[in-house]
Amino acid sequence: MTPELIISILLGIGLSASAGFRVFIPLLVTSIAGKMGWIPLEQGFQWMTGYPAMACFATATAAEIAAYYIPIVDNFLDTITTPMAIGAGTLLATSVLPVDNDLLKWVTGILIGGGSAGIIQTGTALLRLASTKTTAGLGNPVVSTAEHAAALGTSVLSIFIPIIAGTAMLFFLLFLARKILTLRK
Repeated sequence: MTPELIISILLGIGLSASAGFRVFIPLLVTSIAGKMGWIPLEQGFQWMTGYPAMACFATATAAEIAAYYIPIVDNFLDTITTPMAIGAGTLLATSVLPVDNDLLKWVTGILIGGGSAGIIQTGTALLRLASTKTTAGLGNPVVSTAEHAAALGTSVLSIFIPIIAGTAMLFFLLFLARKILTLRK
């Protein structure tokens, strides 16, 4: 494995894991970073750096952030954003993987990206559910703010220091997966 491939995989893990916190923040950050030339997007993903895509991602980001501050809507959003987070995680991981074989690229993107986003999204949904039960929803804005910050922070850190962000997210994913499996038992 080349150093470039390892860095790309860690970048993909970091970006896709942040999609588990919020779907559209990492897409917007990736769009801007690609436009600025901070990260190379693979062939076929250049559309993400276009102004129409950026405008869509920015609008969706603003709507998503605002919606998570509305009681009851935040819990409803967790159910519909889970498949969206998995899709965004897959897209983000696949867009930065320098793999020539399309099948391998998409399978890896689904497993690494979709899996990372799905685990994080499941963890945040369970956290919000616990917050709703213990605080009657009054603590949910605090949880939402932390998730917004985590999505933005992880996305930006992944762009500029992918080795640290990806490795940290890898450990966090393992920890979270273990906790989720413990809860299921």
